Amino acid sequence: MEYSSDGIERMPLHAFTEKAYLDYSMYVILDRALPHIGDGLKPVQRRIIYAMSELGLSATAKYKKSARTVGDVLGKFHPHGDSACYEAMVLMAQPFSYRYPLIDGQGNWGSSDDPKSFAAMRYTESRLTPYAQLLLSELGQGTVEWTPNFDGTLKEPAMLPARLPNILLNGSAGIAVGMATDIPPHNLREVARALMHLLESPKATLEALCEHIQGPDYPTAASVITPREDILAMYRKGIGSIRMRAEWTREQGDIVVTALPHQVSGSRVQEQIAAQMNAKKLPMVEDLRDESDHENPTRLVIVPRSNRVDVKRLMLHLFATTDLERTYRINLNMIGLNARPQVRDLRGLLVEWLEFRFETVRRRLQFRLDKVLARLHVLDGLLIAYLNIDEVIAIIRHEDDPKAKLMKRFTLSDQQAEAILNLKLRHLARIEEMEIRAEQKALAAERDKLEKLLGSKARMKTLIRKEIQADAEKYGDARRSPIVAADASEALDQAELSSSEPLTVVLSEKGWVRAAKGHEIDPVTLNYKAGDSFLGAARLRGNQPVIFLDSNGRAYSLPARGLPSARGQGEPLTGRLSPPPGAVFHAVLGGDMRQWYLLASDAGYGFQVRLKQLVANKKAGKAVLTLPKGAEVLPPAPIVDPESDRIAAVTSDGRMLVCPVSELPAMARGKGNKIIGIPPKRVAERLEYVVAIASVPVDGKLVIHAGKRHFTLKPADLDAYQGERGRRGNKLPRGLQKVDALSVE
Repeated sequence: MEYSSDGIERMPLHAFTEKAYLDYSMYVILDRALPHIGDGLKPVQRRIIYAMSELGLSATAKYKKSARTVGDVLGKFHPHGDSACYEAMVLMAQPFSYRYPLIDGQGNWGSSDDPKSFAAMRYTESRLTPYAQLLLSELGQGTVEWTPNFDGTLKEPAMLPARLPNILLNGSAGIAVGMATDIPPHNLREVARALMHLLESPKATLEALCEHIQGPDYPTAASVITPREDILAMYRKGIGSIRMRAEWTREQGDIVVTALPHQVSGSRVQEQIAAQMNAKKLPMVEDLRDESDHENPTRLVIVPRSNRVDVKRLMLHLFATTDLERTYRINLNMIGLNARPQVRDLRGLLVEWLEFRFETVRRRLQFRLDKVLARLHVLDGLLIAYLNIDEVIAIIRHEDDPKAKLMKRFTLSDQQAEAILNLKLRHLARIEEMEIRAEQKALAAERDKLEKLLGSKARMKTLIRKEIQADAEKYGDARRSPIVAADASEALDQAELSSSEPLTVVLSEKGWVRAAKGHEIDPVTLNYKAGDSFLGAARLRGNQPVIFLDSNGRAYSLPARGLPSARGQGEPLTGRLSPPPGAVFHAVLGGDMRQWYLLASDAGYGFQVRLKQLVANKKAGKAVLTLPKGAEVLPPAPIVDPESDRIAAVTSDGRMLVCPVSELPAMARGKGNKIIGIPPKRVAERLEYVVAIASVPVDGKLVIHAGKRHFTLKPADLDAYQGERGRRGNKLPRGLQKVDALSVE
């Protein structure tokens, strides 16, 4: 830095701009956008709450115009715009924005549908809520530092002495320079239990604390659907995301949405659904109504077109395409006790807040102890005066400087002598001496108690724990946002969104295909070409793809709607698809794209696959099942429940093995894992191979077909063939060892 000849300060432009920007950045970070870990408030919020307490606007006081509060805040503590100040005030009064509102508003303070629709501050009235006492009750007890206001004429608290971590209870959101914060609200009782557990077990792990804090608790009844492991990871890192989903029920066939995610507008959701209906992208919805009123703040009615609509699937589509499901960014960034911004994990946050609370309580107790000691000191002087009342009166009457004489005569301090001189004549009665001794006794007991508390960390812990428990009982409530496990939302594709009629696609042994209307048709009875016969059929809808498998393990797909009618004999698939030379089609699949299938080769290898993963939008198809040398493809077996179904595999040698389907991997393509053990050489030479495979539900029965004979095995009978995946299995009874097929009942 240098100065010109006329005394003007000069400095390089880059140095000036860098310093100015850094100063501005620090101001925005520390004095505007980020909350403090102690009271969880930003400066403007802290000043509003303090100004209201100075105006006497407690929870039991009369309401006062909001403009009066804003005027005091701007004139005394916060010289900024009145609209920004009033908006901060409104936010703390909205029960749909704050989990535990700090301000009790009267008048129009906005609605969940439009939070910005609040009336001007000259119309609304306000006062503090009972919950605000958690921030203010200890303010005048020496608990916090006081700093000069912007013009140095008043003092304001640098922080409010919060009795609970408001930073977690109400959360916060803000954007500073180069950093932001997004702290979700939490349930008071859950946080209090976690704090008490941490006081009892200072080495408690994050997992132990999360047994009490289940997750964020927003001021809405919508569900938190984030998995527990993701919530734990978010609390461990201090960053992450939370997903919320609207609550809905069925009423007389209609879908009624009763709760929306946090800060989601019902009118906005209605617009999003209506836009899809107008674009003909939601044919399964007939009508949409908003029946919200004062008794039911959220009641959005969706009317399905018919009873056949898969309501659960429809709602998963709406969750994926509208604000009925929403993701919230989490960033636990705040200003710590060291006056620096930092992202904190949940455990570190609670530990640091307890440090703040310990210091606050220590200062409160020390402040009270100093008061007690000062009063005891004065009482000692008054007692001396009463014991020597005549001499004291004589000194006061005859001495020019009675204060100095009293101090010298009775060895009194300045405070004691001043207290004696300030006595009124009425206090010279005999009863006053008894009252002084009683007060001395009570204060001495309080002094001993305070000294014990200040001298013992264990006693301090107990006191803080009792205070947290009492506050939780007084101000706590039940969780509003339930935490539930939910299916992932998934938008319907264009084919599923189109209305369609039921079709039955029939494939013949020679690879001819056709489609019959309806699902009631018996495909075996259809007319086939000479030398041809029925191979397989799939029941689906015209807007769904039909999938074919060939003998090389490749999958192909075609739109079901474009296939030839079953009134004729169809047409060969090779006219529409291009399989490798020598490959023949041997299976047809269709229907629910989420259906699981068991895909296996007769070498005894297989895996689980979803039907949608077999869709191949090209004539040459795609490789799905890798075949070992000499192996062939088995017909896919439908799986009812991948977690509980059991595989039954039978070899040409008459051996059967039963094992859980869950032991096979879920894959899109590949060879799979070994199901039943057959030596590769025997498969290659076709000496032994798997002849049939089936997936049997928990309560299902397995039917073994061998020539003209068939035998039914109940679930308990299958246990005799249960074994580890990849084993050889057990021999079937004589007469059933030449198995032709397996079926499930």
